[in-house]
Amino acid sequence: MHDFHILGMTCGGCFGAVTRAIQQLDPQAKVEGDLENRRIAVASDTSEETLRAVLERAGYPAEPHSTLR
Repeated sequence: MHDFHILGMTCGGCFGAVTRAIQQLDPQAKVEGDLENRRIAVASDTSEETLRAVLERAGYPAEPHSTLR
């Protein structure tokens, strides 16, 4: 499970775009979102680095949530 903070994710449309970007890479990925805190949890075997690169290309740069503590 990967946990990310995405500052630019401010609405349901943003969450949908984030989810689509991840699922284009890994169609089996499960993505859960917390819009209020701008966080997502991703269940995928894809590496964190690869997921972050995909999110960056989609316009939603992400930081691992654990680095924000």
